[in-house]
Amino acid sequence: MPHDAPVPVDFWFDPTCPWAWITSRWILEVAEHRRVEPRWHVMSLTVLNEGRDVPERYRERLATSMEAVRVCVAAEQKYGSEVLGRLYTELGTRLHHEKAPRARSTYEAALAAAGLDAALAGAAWSGEFDEAVRASHKDGVDRVGTEVGTPVIAVGDVAFFGPVMSPAPHGEAAVRLWDGVLAVAGTDGFFELKRSRTRGPIFT
Repeated sequence: MPHDAPVPVDFWFDPTCPWAWITSRWILEVAEHRRVEPRWHVMSLTVLNEGRDVPERYRERLATSMEAVRVCVAAEQKYGSEVLGRLYTELGTRLHHEKAPRARSTYEAALAAAGLDAALAGAAWSGEFDEAVRASHKDGVDRVGTEVGTPVIAVGDVAFFGPVMSPAPHGEAAVRLWDGVLAVAGTDGFFELKRSRTRGPIFT
């Protein structure tokens, strides 16, 4: 890799997860100030929580969270992985900022805004893409272990869950967090740094 080449940052996301959405906006902010190149991959909260005892209200949400993930994989298979970033932006803007429903109309609008075939919205209810979803999910989770959520980020051989924040920092603060995350992730034997969340997702 040339000395001045961007550093690849692999980012696994579920489009319906508000915490992953906030982190994704942070990594894009970091990319404005550092030579990093986000590379997007899907993971699934539905797959992650299979067999787990979760609250009924959350289980109801999980029942539809696979839809947007399938749409992403369908687009990736048709156009290549380079379209995932802009499709994620369009989906996330609608799902998290505009509070649009998890519905065909929402997926079609996101696809069209990303310059992709709106008919791919039909993939939301097709099991055709589940094997690819699970393979991408496994690739991300295998790097960090099962006791994680979304997102998963990998830089070279170092992978970690998170960081989870609310709201996402901007400018110099975003870069400081990036440097801190790399410092702890690159420390041999470091595994976890965590505290309870005291606020919900803030999208700014």
